[in-house]
Amino acid sequence: MKRKLAPSMLSADFGHLEKDLRLAVDAGADYIHVDVMDGHFVPNISFGPPVIKVVRKIIPDCIMDVHLMVTEPVRFLKDYAECGADILTVHAEAVKDLKTTLREIASAGIKTGAAVSPDTPVSAITPVLPMLDQVLVMSVYPGYGGQSLIPETLDKIRELVEIREQSGLSYDIEIDGGVKLSNLEEVLAAGTDVIVAGSAIFGHDIPAMVKRFRDTISEGS
Repeated sequence: MKRKLAPSMLSADFGHLEKDLRLAVDAGADYIHVDVMDGHFVPNISFGPPVIKVVRKIIPDCIMDVHLMVTEPVRFLKDYAECGADILTVHAEAVKDLKTTLREIASAGIKTGAAVSPDTPVSAITPVLPMLDQVLVMSVYPGYGGQSLIPETLDKIRELVEIREQSGLSYDIEIDGGVKLSNLEEVLAAGTDVIVAGSAIFGHDIPAMVKRFRDTISEGS
């Protein structure tokens, strides 16, 4: 299983968004991670389908990994499907009926993801793991960029690896929050498949940082 790098668009320079995203993708990013915030489930507001539709035009050749930090996102799934999302991840804490929401995502032909915040145990999503293409472990509290990784969240990744092996499942395990080159080896050693990194990539020499992340990821595979 190839490990993947997903630079987080939230940390890009929105005055030069096309340039930043193309630099990241051309340097070897596997996904672009798109954080959608509704001002309700999390206190901040980011962007919605119109912006994502533009991003799809900018990076038609890259997987768009859309993370919905949105209360009851089932209301908007059609919009996100139509704007070009490849993966839609919803929060276990933000939906009343997670199974129905995931079925709606799958029926739109989009890969399914479920996220758990730092205080949410893996047991909250255990019943839906067979339905998932991806599990997102939040290693910071959702809604803000630039936070430090909470080390205890790596235990969830180890737990998810064990469940996957014992159950014969095939979901990817993604981590989001506070991942930097200084802790990347530890994150990889826990068993992470998809690495989301924002401020550690954007705001720097983007191609150089993508290369350094990719080199470390390759060494840890």
